[in-house]
Amino acid sequence: MKEALWWKRVNDTIQCELCPHRCKITENRYGLCNVRQNIDGKLYTVAYGHPVAIHLDPIEKKPLYHFFPGSKILSVGTIGCNLFCEFCQNWDIARATTKESKSRDINHQEIIESALSSGSVGIAFTYNEPTVFGEYVMDISRLAHDAGLKTVMVTNGYITPQAITDIYPFIDAANIDLKAFSQDFYRRYCRGDLQSVLEALIEIKKQGTFLELTTLIIPGINDSATEIEEMTRWIVKNLGVDTPLHFSAFHPSFKMMQLQRTSKTELDRARKIAINSGLRYIYEGNIVAFEESNTYCYSCGRLLIERQGYMIDQKNLQGAMCSCGAKIAVVK
Repeated sequence: MKEALWWKRVNDTIQCELCPHRCKITENRYGLCNVRQNIDGKLYTVAYGHPVAIHLDPIEKKPLYHFFPGSKILSVGTIGCNLFCEFCQNWDIARATTKESKSRDINHQEIIESALSSGSVGIAFTYNEPTVFGEYVMDISRLAHDAGLKTVMVTNGYITPQAITDIYPFIDAANIDLKAFSQDFYRRYCRGDLQSVLEALIEIKKQGTFLELTTLIIPGINDSATEIEEMTRWIVKNLGVDTPLHFSAFHPSFKMMQLQRTSKTELDRARKIAINSGLRYIYEGNIVAFEESNTYCYSCGRLLIERQGYMIDQKNLQGAMCSCGAKIAVVK
């Protein structure tokens, strides 16, 4: 536990300034994320130094396809989340309380040493929502950069501008869930706000963080052709044609067990719309896919990175250039 950043006193309560909820928290109570608590008139982050999951993963699992492809990354997560997605696949830790969690007390240096000894390219903050343990993220990331390691956020992008300017200078890459392109969807299924996420995406990119996006396609909920077209055109206009976008297949989970899983045909349709909108790198995930998992040169069409699951084979790629001379949006 550590005294938190990003809060202020409002009369007899504390107002958290970490995410757009801006929770007003009375004595001994928690914010909506379950890990930021008012103790004696100060805000504390009770997830600090207490990860519940640490694993060495392929970086493609995040998913990051254009950031050190083929590498391994040490992944760290705690409990807590600031959204309430009814389709959450990690709800057991996202919605856990401190009394329910089986966390370990692990300091920053231990995490750095684990990353170095495992041959990891860096550290990914993932599994639950890393924004809610932003102080821990910053302290680990400082040491990681000193040790020559990269840092990654896998996040919902629900964060205030002030927290972005404090956290993201320490973050090299992020995969951000753009869960839908509908305010109604965010309010109804996530208890969040679309506009806040869109503004955060723009600001995080300004910080110099390499961005990839993921959208979980839920049949009948966020999969209309109009919505996907509006979303992908927004990405092109505001983040650029080189922004990798992952369309992921929905599997029944948490409070959406009654829905059907997403078919390959539905992902193919979404991918075609994104291509027509001008995006250069569109992938399909959480489903058996072949060429839809590969990276191709947008200019000459050559195969650059062939993927079979989390195994990759790089071809015709010289640094960040295709053999035809086209510059490819990849960090190696």
